[in-house]
Amino acid sequence: MTNPVILYSKEGLIFTKNEQNNYSLSFSIENNSIVLSKIIDLNLIKLIYDLNNDIYERCNINIINENEAISNLLMKHLFKDLGLPQFFCYLHIKKIVEENNIQFIVQSIKPETPEGVPTNAELMPIKNMTCDCRIITPHQIIFICNIQFEKSMLIPQVVEKLVGLILYKIFNRVKQFIENVRI
Repeated sequence: MTNPVILYSKEGLIFTKNEQNNYSLSFSIENNSIVLSKIIDLNLIKLIYDLNNDIYERCNINIINENEAISNLLMKHLFKDLGLPQFFCYLHIKKIVEENNIQFIVQSIKPETPEGVPTNAELMPIKNMTCDCRIITPHQIIFICNIQFEKSMLIPQVVEKLVGLILYKIFNRVKQFIENVRI
């Protein structure tokens, strides 16, 4: 696929398919009341979970240091009616801070299954994921997240659009929360 295909676009959040099993999500956050780079850290995972408990069943995060964490997220069984399994993510996350950019590099931990995950749940086959948080000003950050799934993951076209809708819901809640923080 030479040109990315927009699968979902709403209120500045754009979810695109770059090629087979390779997707991007981009959006901007702005809040003139806080310096955004100070809150872009590994605790964002907990915030994502807390704001989306209708999507996630459970979240555990073990922050190893300020630049590294292990997290497992158990999604609710959202696609049960479509015959798809319940998914979980077991992730190693590294944070890299550069001038005007904070990057998160995420990789699945295989083949382990974290404690408390149902035996029939499947590991979300994430090959790799990067999230670049480009600092435009102290009060504006552009998020560009790229995710590549393993080749074994077959994603029907209708499910791609549902994933876009779910990602919109997840990150729009985070965006609204951060944009409405007043200090």
